[in-house]
Amino acid sequence: MYKKIMIKNARLSFPSLFQKSEFEAGKQGKYEATLLFPKSDKKTYKLISDAIEECKTEAKLKRVKDDMLCIKDGDEIFEDKEYDGYEGMWAVKAANSKRPTVIDRDKTPLTEEDDRVYAGCFVNAIISPWAQDNTYGKRINANLLGIQFVKDGEPFGDAVVASDDDFDDIEDDTEEDEDL
Repeated sequence: MYKKIMIKNARLSFPSLFQKSEFEAGKQGKYEATLLFPKSDKKTYKLISDAIEECKTEAKLKRVKDDMLCIKDGDEIFEDKEYDGYEGMWAVKAANSKRPTVIDRDKTPLTEEDDRVYAGCFVNAIISPWAQDNTYGKRINANLLGIQFVKDGEPFGDAVVASDDDFDDIEDDTEEDEDL
C-alpha cells in the first residue's frame, strides 16, 4: 500500500530534515521528524488510523502492539520526561532514507541555512504509512515525504540560537583587548 496523508498545521518536533539524524556514537540514521497535532483533530487521526489498519491487513499482520505504531499519544510518550508541545497531542514519527521535500509557504525550496523550519514551528507534512514484518519486528512505520512551512511557533527546547542583533559592535581598541 502506498497512501499519502497530509497532516496540516502540525507542530514540528525533533526535526532532522537537511541532515540524517545520528545515534549511538555517530551512527547515521535517517531524515526524520515528529509531527504533533491536537487530539481534537479527529479527521487527521482517522486518516492515519485507517491507513494503519490497511497496512496491517495488506501485510497480514493480525496484531501490532500500540508502541509499535507510528502514531502515539503525546501525553504518554515520555513517561520519565516532559517535552514541550506534546501535552494533548497525537505524535506521528516519520522518517526516510531519502531527503524529504522541504518548502516554504509559496512552495519555494528551503535549505538548512534559511532557518525557516525548526522544532516548534507549524508545518504541513505528507507521510505514507507502511508495514514492517522482519527480524526487527512487526511495526507500522511512516515515511516522511515532505514538509511545508506554515507559520512560526514558540520554539521547543534549544531550537533558539543567538542572532547577530543580540551582540554589540566591538570597536578595534587595544586597551579593551588587554583587559581580557
